[in-house]
Amino acid sequence: MSLIEIADLSQKHGEQDTLKNINLRVDQSETFALIGPTGAGKTTLLRLIDLLDSPASGKIYLDGTDVTVSGRARLEARRRMAFVLQKPVVFNTSVYSNIACGLKWRGTGESSIHQKVNGILEMVNLSSYKNRNARTLSGGEVQRVAIARAIAIEPEILLLDEPTANLDPISTSRIEELITDIVHQYNTTIIMATHDMTQGQRLADRIGVLIDGEIHQTGGWGEIFTSPRNREVAEFVGIENIINGIILANDEGVVDIDIGGRVIEAVSDYPVGEEVCACLRPENITLALSPASTSARNSFMGEITRLVSAGSLTRVGIDCGFPLIALVTKRSADELNLETRKKIYATFKATAVHIIRKK
Repeated sequence: MSLIEIADLSQKHGEQDTLKNINLRVDQSETFALIGPTGAGKTTLLRLIDLLDSPASGKIYLDGTDVTVSGRARLEARRRMAFVLQKPVVFNTSVYSNIACGLKWRGTGESSIHQKVNGILEMVNLSSYKNRNARTLSGGEVQRVAIARAIAIEPEILLLDEPTANLDPISTSRIEELITDIVHQYNTTIIMATHDMTQGQRLADRIGVLIDGEIHQTGGWGEIFTSPRNREVAEFVGIENIINGIILANDEGVVDIDIGGRVIEAVSDYPVGEEVCACLRPENITLALSPASTSARNSFMGEITRLVSAGSLTRVGIDCGFPLIALVTKRSADELNLETRKKIYATFKATAVHIIRKK
């Protein structure tokens, strides 16, 4: 049985649906990341899981018990959880007192508080700040205080809402290391919301993609990154080549896709006549100045329409009769002497193309 089960959960803001029929399971000790664009409903879902708000419909189960039924069930469930907000509030007192407050409210003895808080201060690398007023700290330090305050009560479930939003790279790295340490030391179940896909990849066991108030897909990062279930997920996870077409032929799972007179070969079980989208990541395209002699089933000559440098990488826009975007190293771009209007061959394998049904 999952630790948390969410069944047909919906929420409204006025007449507007902010969450629609959310079904989700999170296991004990799992780190689960909710990814999605701003305004997708991630914070709303976390607030419902933490029982701060009541859903318009649906149920939340903790260890198989419906915790949306009674006030007592809600209170008992909330004592097993802690929630760190995107913009955490710290009290106008010392770092030590901020971390200790939850323990004091629960009646923990002073000697136990002292031992536990000092240990947590060391864990979050804030021992030298224990007597500082928490409101004088930087954004990253305040976030560490908020997380420390949450884990001081040793919750079974830790909810994190955009834990590194608006933080610099060094502070972000420290927070991510801290989250990893919490999982290892406390065996805590973590549900975190983030719009940073790479952060979800680094920290989570599983990911759920929340777009427009609906869970579009859940699974491991590799599955979602390479095999998105629909166009919305594909666009969100950065698949820039999404090409509309129709299945012309299917030969034991190898399909020909008509894309306006050109044909892309791919692997799919969709039948002939199905309208589909061919999804191809830019990094899976190889560029050459002449037809490549490889086993790749797709090779198209095109004209370079755009070059954009991004550090050590170069994005290459190509008109092959249909638009393609390739991603190559700057070194490769220099060796090929890439420039706009130059002819280039774009090559990719049939297995690199992921097919989804066109809506």
